[in-house]
Amino acid sequence: MPLVTTTEMFKKAYEGGYAVGAFNVNNMEIVQGIVDAAKEEQSPLILQVSAGARKYAKHIYLVKLVEAALEDSNLPIALHLDHGDSFEICKDCVDGGFTSVMIDASHYDFDENVKITKQVVEYAHAHGVVVEAELGRLAGVEDDVNVSDADARFTDPEQAAEFVHLTGVDSLAIAIGTSHGAYKFKGDPYLDFDRLKKVGELLPNFPIVLHGASSVLPEFVAKCNEFGGNIPGAQGVPEEMLRKAAQMAVCKINIDTDLRLAMTASVREYLAQNPSEFDPRKYLGPARDAIKGMVAHKIKNVLGSSNKL
Repeated sequence: MPLVTTTEMFKKAYEGGYAVGAFNVNNMEIVQGIVDAAKEEQSPLILQVSAGARKYAKHIYLVKLVEAALEDSNLPIALHLDHGDSFEICKDCVDGGFTSVMIDASHYDFDENVKITKQVVEYAHAHGVVVEAELGRLAGVEDDVNVSDADARFTDPEQAAEFVHLTGVDSLAIAIGTSHGAYKFKGDPYLDFDRLKKVGELLPNFPIVLHGASSVLPEFVAKCNEFGGNIPGAQGVPEEMLRKAAQMAVCKINIDTDLRLAMTASVREYLAQNPSEFDPRKYLGPARDAIKGMVAHKIKNVLGSSNKL
């Protein structure tokens, strides 16, 4: 089975009241853990690569890992560029085998965002690739994305509808209260569901994306801290809020921080309990299993995409 685009995935997700998980990948164990969970749950899947991941692992290694996952699982998998910040990186990924790219020009004003996004859409569509864009800005830090609270802003629904009309983009990431990284809320968690509802009304049947949507599961934070970590006060998006969003207009939910926490907690635990061990397979194997368990939980209980092939 070849890589697929997200078009059919999102159509089915919108109609079915669930979301497809978009999981960030950086190495073999992360890819294997995610794909094994999706295969077990019979779920569609988006594997996404950030600019930081491409610097770390190289484009070709990541593409070949995903191709191996396709062959091994026979699942419908889309390969997506996460937070491409220029036409050039989007073009590289279109030319390099990705089936979906995100152009994130949200740090520009509306007109410039439209102009750059439209340029990417025209190139990608001519090559059979779909495009995600972003309107509004999420606070937080993750990979090459670093936005202060002062610079964060919620998406205006009317502007979102105009943006989609002007650019021809295939999906849109909006800001309704999520944020990047492990410290998403200083007080009580809050997502602006009224804003999401309005976007859904103005853009019927159009797939909306939630970035910064890890739940920062407390058991992984606690395990990291128990075995030498220092992650005080980490707080994510409650899973019931994500499930509600998935039953509305949200068809794609991005998850990265939870993968990092699951992997790191497992590695920390193993090395603390086995101080004489130095075979990477001994600690990366359990880390892969931890990712698999966490992703299976997300698919079943948060995304609602089990048995949706």
